[in-house]
Amino acid sequence: MNRPLSARRRAHRAGFTLMEVLLVLAILVILGSLAAVSFRGVISDADTKAAKSQVGLFKPGVEVYQLTFKQYPPSLNALVQPPPEVDQEKWQKIIAPSFPSGTLPKDPWNNEYRFAAPGTHNPNGYDIWSMGPDGVDGTPDDVGNWN
Repeated sequence: MNRPLSARRRAHRAGFTLMEVLLVLAILVILGSLAAVSFRGVISDADTKAAKSQVGLFKPGVEVYQLTFKQYPPSLNALVQPPPEVDQEKWQKIIAPSFPSGTLPKDPWNNEYRFAAPGTHNPNGYDIWSMGPDGVDGTPDDVGNWN
């Protein structure tokens, strides 16, 4: 029994052609690359927000140090290791609990945070900042307690 011509043509074209598959793959690659580019921007924004948040974590320690010893710390390391010129016992009781791990966090780009008192941006106070994603100090991508 012979099938009609239209049934034979349908049986012959049951799958996708190579061109159709390649076209779908090309569309998926384009969409994937667009998603990757926009996702990279989201990660960059998240790192900047994390740096701003971490800069804020230093503020209580610096201010308690200033209230306790009537001067700003010489560096951020004074929040985890007592400088020789301060009362060691007082430092141990008041300042040490600020960072109980005994280490300072690094910024999202694995650099040390910077500290200056008096600050350039806060001349009557102090500046705490990260050098940002480029790792170069003094560039527009720096993240500090002034922005």
